[in-house]
Amino acid sequence: MSATNHATQPAAQATSSKADRLAEFLRAEAADGETYFKAKFIADDVGLSPKEIGALIVQLQDSIQDIEIEKWSYTGATTWRVAPA
Repeated sequence: MSATNHATQPAAQATSSKADRLAEFLRAEAADGETYFKAKFIADDVGLSPKEIGALIVQLQDSIQDIEIEKWSYTGATTWRVAPA
């Protein structure tokens, strides 16, 4: 049983770390007002794949109180709007 706990812990920590990294990036981007982005254009800046960003941003929408994250439009990929709360 303890082997399973140890196996899942690093994955949970990695996901948390990725989410934290993305949240900090979004806070910095929104510091001067609202901004818009597509995951594929910020992937290198954050060190995540566009797919990872897409999955994490949905989680962050509900968990971050100091910035607003909203799905803005879709043209080839989702455009997200981020603004101070």
